[in-house]
Amino acid sequence: MSPEAGASATIERVVGEGHTAAAVGSGDMDVLATPQVLAWCEAATVAAVTPSLPPGDTTVGTAVRLDHVRATAVGSTVRIHATLTEVDGRRLTFDVAARDREGEIASGQVVRVVVSRARFMERVSPR
Repeated sequence: MSPEAGASATIERVVGEGHTAAAVGSGDMDVLATPQVLAWCEAATVAAVTPSLPPGDTTVGTAVRLDHVRATAVGSTVRIHATLTEVDGRRLTFDVAARDREGEIASGQVVRVVVSRARFMERVSPR
């Protein structure tokens, strides 16, 4: 089994104090941080394809383009959706979007690559 274009997942997260720009160091405002939006987008991509990966395989992120266009307050619920739009060998390209109750807050593309978990970790182990 391997990932196929069209695979998708939606996750929901509630913005907490630890998810703000001030908390993660990407700014000094108490609103949802762009790095946190990105992490949630990547989590949605992982959720979209993990069930279809062969045992022992995983995916790693390699490229991101994200437009974070609107602030989101602490306490808000954010829905993040990822759709696998292209499969090129081991390279997987996803469209991602995040919305709160007011509308879209971010959108973009995430590229991940399927790797053998064991071989990948062997390459990054301290020498």
